[in-house]
Amino acid sequence: MYKRFNPRFRQSRRFAPKQLPNRELLEAIRAVEITNSQRISNPDEIYSPKNGFNDFDLVQGLKNNILAKNYSVPTPIQDQTIPAILNGNDVIGIANTGTGKTAAFLIPLINKVFLDRMEKVLIVAPTRELALQIHEELRDFSKGLGIRNVLCIGGMSLWKQKNELRQNINFVIGTPGRIRDLIGQRSLFLAQFHNVVLDEVDRMVDIGFINDIKYFISLLPVNRQSLFFSATVSGKVKEIINSFVKNPITISVEKQATAENIEQKVIKILKHEKIDKLHGLLSQKEYGKVLVFGRTKWGMQKLNDELVRRGVKASVIHGNKSQGQRQKALDQFKRNEISVLLATDVASRGLDIPDVSHVINFDMPASYEDYIHRIGRTGRANKKGVALTFIE
Repeated sequence: MYKRFNPRFRQSRRFAPKQLPNRELLEAIRAVEITNSQRISNPDEIYSPKNGFNDFDLVQGLKNNILAKNYSVPTPIQDQTIPAILNGNDVIGIANTGTGKTAAFLIPLINKVFLDRMEKVLIVAPTRELALQIHEELRDFSKGLGIRNVLCIGGMSLWKQKNELRQNINFVIGTPGRIRDLIGQRSLFLAQFHNVVLDEVDRMVDIGFINDIKYFISLLPVNRQSLFFSATVSGKVKEIINSFVKNPITISVEKQATAENIEQKVIKILKHEKIDKLHGLLSQKEYGKVLVFGRTKWGMQKLNDELVRRGVKASVIHGNKSQGQRQKALDQFKRNEISVLLATDVASRGLDIPDVSHVINFDMPASYEDYIHRIGRTGRANKKGVALTFIE
């Protein structure tokens, strides 16, 4: 009776994404499992890098920072992209999240800026979370090198960002909405940027930023180094490519099955048993660092409140949370101050959270693509992970 007359419940149902039929989701999981078994059984798929980080023509301070982050062997995207960027080429990188692409473009660009402090770099990302992640990586790689940067995203002080942009900034990292605001207020002049990175372009197109991206490209100098990264290349993404890069080197390390290190399981369950089942799983020792995905903001908030009431160290991120609240929860999860992070699909793309042992789909995803992006938060950096999907 509560559900029938509670207006908040009815609203969350109304705008919730359509669920996959059980059969379709099971077929999707089975397809990934088959693909994974084929990849694992084929030893020729194992990539052998041509370079070590010491082989790249980088300044010693940058090499020291790479070593401090415990980077030993370049990933395929890093092995192929870093030399191309160092040589001044435009690059189209076709790569999923979790392949190491952020370091692949940051390392050579930091080196370029260190050698010429007049160089400016603009990095555009689809979401605040991804922009923050890139910003953190930049700070780590550029430590002690005297390189200045500013993060331009919503949910943070516009006045502070405008003030920082008045300084001699080398890197600007931002989301399309805030970048457009700063351009409109004549605080950001894209004609100054001869190095530009568009990251996760397919995601920007999905969200509806295609016109913003085309506008930014129109304001950039003709002579520039353009770096383009996307997991997929649709017709609209090709439109951007054609106006953005010149004589590019295309590097594809796309993994059709991003779940190759992930054990996938389905748990058939009655709806009223879901919370008890989840709590029981989270109480087990092997569930060390767990991401739980659901469909609605209201549903995830209610689930988080119930888990906290039962003594679980949990927090939640969704669209109704402020940027500060979302970042605090992410930081707590990364530092292992909480063991469970609940999220809607706002967190399923672009986040690189180390050592996630399990992903649990408390609610079924809206599409096969959402399923792959969700479970791709575990099984990263060649570590094993487990993905569980509750099916009512």
